[in-house]
Amino acid sequence: MGGLQCFGPVVEEQNEPLFHQPWQKRVFAMTLAMGASGAWNLDESRFARESLPPDLYLNAGYYRIWLAGIEALMKQRDLISEEEIQAGRLLQPAKALPRLAKAELVPAALAAGSPVTREAKTPAGFAVGQQVRVSRNAPREHTRVPRYIRGCVGEVVRVHGCHVFADSHARGEGEDPRWLYNVCFSATELWGDAAQRSSVNVDIWEPCLELA
Repeated sequence: MGGLQCFGPVVEEQNEPLFHQPWQKRVFAMTLAMGASGAWNLDESRFARESLPPDLYLNAGYYRIWLAGIEALMKQRDLISEEEIQAGRLLQPAKALPRLAKAELVPAALAAGSPVTREAKTPAGFAVGQQVRVSRNAPREHTRVPRYIRGCVGEVVRVHGCHVFADSHARGEGEDPRWLYNVCFSATELWGDAAQRSSVNVDIWEPCLELA
């Protein structure tokens, strides 16, 4: 929930199945197929889910949110119409996609993953042991910076190298690789003296940090 309060603790379901209903498995498959098609990238799909109306996002389950995100992206790209969504079937001939996900190739593709590490073109701006402050910016687009760490000070504990910058990627501005760091925050820095743990580690891109 991006660090929002008053939603209560996360309650773990014991022996939880992979899918609670058969339709959830279909939505997962649809998400993989459309992701492999090249019609959009991973960060664009995350932003589509985050951009859903609050009443839907806060009340729908996990896979219902995924389905709504797919629908929104397909409508934006004129791959499907609202009438077809309501009808539950195609009303016009299907449009061509850049790539197709073939069933026999899916297990190997999932096992291989999609690495987002990229070659560095500039030296790292921060080093292990430095104190850094997280930007207070609250972008309207997708960001991987949790709300609860903005403006807070932590210590760089690891330099991950250059990675695809999710903020630019979600806006369709290319991969824009940036240095990625693991930053350790004391829990009291984040939540005050009432914090119930010692520290929290978060991976953060360089454009979102400054020297403290």
